[in-house]
Amino acid sequence: MDETSELTGPGAAGVAVIRAALATLPMGPGVYRMLAEDGSALYVGKARSLKRRVTSYTQLNRLPIRLQRMVAETRTLEVVTTHTEGEALLLEINLIKRLMPRYNVLLRDDKSFPYVALFEDHPYPQIAKHRGARDRKASYYGPFASAGSVNQTLTALQRGFLLRSCADTVFNNRTRPCLLYQIKRCSAPCVDRISAEAYAGLVRQAKDFLAGRSRNIQAQFAASMQTASEARDYETAALFRDRIRALTAIQARQDINLEAIGDADVIAAHHEGGYTGIQVFFFRGGFNYGNRAYYPKHDKQQDLVEVLNAFVGQFYDERQPPRQILLSNDIPDRELLGEALSEKAGYRVRIDVPERGEKRKPVEHALANAREALARRMAESGAQQQHLEGVARVFGLEAAPRRIEVYDNSHIGGTQALGAMVVAGPEGFAKNQYRKFNIRGAAEAAPAPGPGLAEAPAPPLTGGDDYAMLREVLSRRFGRALREDPGRTAETWPDLVLIDGGQGQLSVAQEVFAELGLHDIPVIGIAKGPDRDAGRERFFMPDRAPFQLEPRDPILYFLQRLRDEAHRFAIGGHRQRRSAAIVRSPLDDVAGIGPRRKKALLMHFGSGQAVARAGLADLEGVSGISKAVAKKIYDHFHGGG
Repeated sequence: MDETSELTGPGAAGVAVIRAALATLPMGPGVYRMLAEDGSALYVGKARSLKRRVTSYTQLNRLPIRLQRMVAETRTLEVVTTHTEGEALLLEINLIKRLMPRYNVLLRDDKSFPYVALFEDHPYPQIAKHRGARDRKASYYGPFASAGSVNQTLTALQRGFLLRSCADTVFNNRTRPCLLYQIKRCSAPCVDRISAEAYAGLVRQAKDFLAGRSRNIQAQFAASMQTASEARDYETAALFRDRIRALTAIQARQDINLEAIGDADVIAAHHEGGYTGIQVFFFRGGFNYGNRAYYPKHDKQQDLVEVLNAFVGQFYDERQPPRQILLSNDIPDRELLGEALSEKAGYRVRIDVPERGEKRKPVEHALANAREALARRMAESGAQQQHLEGVARVFGLEAAPRRIEVYDNSHIGGTQALGAMVVAGPEGFAKNQYRKFNIRGAAEAAPAPGPGLAEAPAPPLTGGDDYAMLREVLSRRFGRALREDPGRTAETWPDLVLIDGGQGQLSVAQEVFAELGLHDIPVIGIAKGPDRDAGRERFFMPDRAPFQLEPRDPILYFLQRLRDEAHRFAIGGHRQRRSAAIVRSPLDDVAGIGPRRKKALLMHFGSGQAVARAGLADLEGVSGISKAVAKKIYDHFHGGG
């Protein structure tokens, strides 16, 4: 393909856009963005020299087919210059995570990792599980791969070091030891069963243990147990024995330890059949804190090194790296990424690719896990694809659906009503795509008008009206989708909508789609059988009589799983709302009453109901409550002006 054909072929418009921008591009480092006609990001890249790098996109015959397609779709080129290539790398990673360009390798992961935190902003530090911002004075240990692993570690640490886990408010109001003291998982500093000096000693021991000095701590406990035993203080000896067992339990769960290495993340990738599986193992203080599998989204033509290179940068975009990262394969940006992470973290971060010795052993272990996990996922994806093809056959769809959305509602007599949407596709349930809808009522029940549609009047929403709830959920979901993506080009449009219900629910869905002008989305109702028997479900489709599948049909089981997952998600969301409502105080609705005044009122009167019944003089007598605020509270509960 020569230059003339480039200007007249399918990529001509994109090449022209890029060539027009070359005249103003600098030779220095920066980040460039390729944008489609609708403004969505196609690709984000970084360069040591923006002009040289972007020029390469004008030579279509030298680009992979994936990038040729990207150039053909490009209508705008945007650049941001940076001082260094390291800054460009960090900016590129951040933009990829934020914009999710379709031609980049994408790490679809929005989950944070839990940590063990030792909060030291109290005379008696508290040990607890922690996620999120680090806005308290504390020592953090982790990350742990799962909530289960951190919970097991916390339990063992409580037994080993008897540190308190209760919140400060509970600690300050205790008058006698709690159950954790009785079962020997706390030293009860709240009621002075241990001195401040002795408790500080326990904290130091816990820190040493979590920092990897476990042998010294266990040796100290063993010596103390022996001393107590020789003095015939068998109760104390038994206590140290149990503490040794608790600490040993943490070490016993380790498949592989890195005691000689200390803190490190081990990242191994396996590529097969156009897919890549990546395993990340977390080692801190010589302990294995678990592992997690990732399956980045990428073009099947991209190789393992390209995918791993993109993954490492995106993985540490919002995560604190350890001082050492061990990789299964070398990557082009290894040194540059190490420098960028070091500058960001405030300490040196080394990225190594060990070939032999102690450091290679955990890499091989992670690589074996990556290989096995990818094989399982590919097998599951194959079965999932067969199920999707079966769904297309049963419901007469043109092709196997790539995105199925399932809707269900949950409420008790119309109270705390909640709608739920779950999503499934070729890779199983896409839990990061799930959505909850707090039912708001008539004001939200009508669909947002689509192109050329007038506002439709909303029917009143009464308690327990499942039809109105479904109407509201579908109207909000698809009304918003039309506003944000009127051309329906995004991958978040469903190929099939399943509704938990029968003919009535199906009719509501059809009405909503008709009002929005959505006439090509298949919608199906799945109703429970007589006496709610599983296996006797009836399916409702437009222009087709209700029908059932054979009780042992694999497609029936698959559809039941989809329906049950939506039901589980809806019930869970409803219970969360109900629990929040139970602990809600009448004071939450009083304007101008913040946490401090609310606490003062509750401490004085004992409950929100007692505050509501209190007289004006009583309210004025509360410390921190002025006459004006007391009048406002009194008027709120007694209807005053």
